[in-house]
Amino acid sequence: MSEISLDLAKKLAEEALAEGRRSECKPLTVAVLDPGGHLKAMFREDGSGILRPEIAIGKAFGALGMGLGSRSLSRLAEERAPFLASISALTSKGIIPAAGGVLIHDKAGNLVCAVGISGDTSDLDEACILAAAEKLGLSADPGN
Repeated sequence: MSEISLDLAKKLAEEALAEGRRSECKPLTVAVLDPGGHLKAMFREDGSGILRPEIAIGKAFGALGMGLGSRSLSRLAEERAPFLASISALTSKGIIPAAGGVLIHDKAGNLVCAVGISGDTSDLDEACILAAAEKLGLSADPGN
C-alpha cells in the first residue's frame, strides 16, 4: 500500500466535483480515505444533503474493508443481505452498498486510497470519480 498525499487527495476530490458540474449532477460530497480507512480529504458542495458525508465515507470505507468497489458490494447486499448488514454493524463508519465507492491504484498497481461520492444517482456519482481518476492517470476499481 502507498500513502496518498494530501495534494493528490484534494485533486481527486476537486476533479470529481468538476466532473459533477460538467455532468450537471446534483450537489455532491466526496470523501477520500487513505488505505487505513482514515479520512484524508472531504469536500461537500453547497446544497449537498446533510447525510451525504456519512454516505460518501460509508461507500469508501466499505470498498476498503471488503477489498471490492462498492458496486460489487451492492450485488453482495442483494445476494447475502444478512452477512453485509452484520459486517456494516461491526464498523464505526458503516458500509454503504451502492455504486460510488471506488478503490484507487497508482500506475504500479498499489492501492493509494478509496473515494466515496454521494449526491446524485449512484451511477452518476461513480462516473464522476472514474473520470477524475482517469484524468489524474490513476486506475479506478468500482467493482462490477
